[in-house]
Amino acid sequence: MTEQPAPSADHHRDPENTDPPTWLTQAEPRDPEDGARHSAPEPTPSAGFRAEHRFATPSAPVPAPAAEPDWNTATPATGIPAAAPYGAPYYGPPPTGPAPGPQYTGPHPTGPHPTGPHPAQNPPLSQYQPAVPQSPYPDLSTHALLRPVKPAPMHGWRRAVYLASGKLINVGESAKETHHRNLVAHVNRPLGGCYKIAVLSLKGGVGKTTITATLGATLASIRGDRVIAVDANPDRGTLSQKVALQTPATVRDLLRDADHVARYSDVRRYTSQGPNRLEVLASDSDPAVSDAFSSPDYTRTLDVLERFYSLVLTDCGTGLMHSAMSAVLAQADTLIVVSSGSVDGARSASATLDWLEAHGHEALVRSSVCVVNAVRPRSGKVDMQKVVDHFSRRCRAVRQVPFDPHLEEGAEISLDRLKPSTREALLDLAAVVADGFPADFRPGPSR
Repeated sequence: MTEQPAPSADHHRDPENTDPPTWLTQAEPRDPEDGARHSAPEPTPSAGFRAEHRFATPSAPVPAPAAEPDWNTATPATGIPAAAPYGAPYYGPPPTGPAPGPQYTGPHPTGPHPTGPHPAQNPPLSQYQPAVPQSPYPDLSTHALLRPVKPAPMHGWRRAVYLASGKLINVGESAKETHHRNLVAHVNRPLGGCYKIAVLSLKGGVGKTTITATLGATLASIRGDRVIAVDANPDRGTLSQKVALQTPATVRDLLRDADHVARYSDVRRYTSQGPNRLEVLASDSDPAVSDAFSSPDYTRTLDVLERFYSLVLTDCGTGLMHSAMSAVLAQADTLIVVSSGSVDGARSASATLDWLEAHGHEALVRSSVCVVNAVRPRSGKVDMQKVVDHFSRRCRAVRQVPFDPHLEEGAEISLDRLKPSTREALLDLAAVVADGFPADFRPGPSR
């Protein structure tokens, strides 16, 4: 009897499941020349249990392995992507393929989500970015983590209680101190570029030069940037007498050496600085020489000063038909019209506004500030309220500066010698001027 071979393991397998396992049928590609020497494919080593995907359903596609990140790719120039402001929706990155729909021109992103197709790309952050950037961690802000501390009082019985208790009892500031602190913060508004202020009046003796010096000193003492006042009065201006002279140089000397001014220390040789950091560029004492200060000369002077100063105040003369006045009005960002508390002073200031409106400067008149100077309380018969009401209808704001004995002296001005009411009025005037600063941050050539 012939001996039958033993049945193999495949002989008892289900006839419907005749396909061998996947790991046995995966073979390496063979060379065609060696096809005769290989009767069956050789199995390759298994790639592992997790790579088989044996339990994946036929309807679900097998996910492709993630691409390995290229760590040698250069970092984008923008660095970390800017986050949308707190509360604004996030639209995700822009698609790389063709736009699925029309360009999104819907409402403000903080409103309801637009209907229709997804926007083609992210709306620029500048469309809804606030003026003051908010903290990216609102829950970890200073106000949320730290207990608010009241500012220490500086005057009066509140200060006495604060010091007597060993700084343990702090009842807070008074309303007057809070108002003062708010004015200081308003004066410190950020300013991009150079802001030019022209102070003028048709009538002499109303304190136009005094307002220029005191306003400039107030701005310079509070703000951290540079402030300069230019004397453009052709009739022997007295602006240089409001500060102690540190140099005999004048605006004519600066124009002569304008091509050699390359840094702030160069232009500083031609100015005098007062105790409150206000710098003054004097004019020539000879009226015949000063009258030659023309409109191109003033423009060249501003071209030099605006490279190094953030605020430039110009003390104009009483003659509006002066040769330099056309350049002053063309370059000014705002005007300050000075009037006295008398009838003829108010009429002269109103006539100044009439002349400006008649010569195409309506915009400057609407944005101007009227200052009623040297107002004496409870004296005279002029109804100051009616004067204020008249200029309020024509100017952006009206402010009164009270009479001060230190300003009546006509010598060098020091803010420390002024009465508290005068200093507060000048601070209020500086805040009104700062309210006219441009809201956008323009890149300026200041250094």
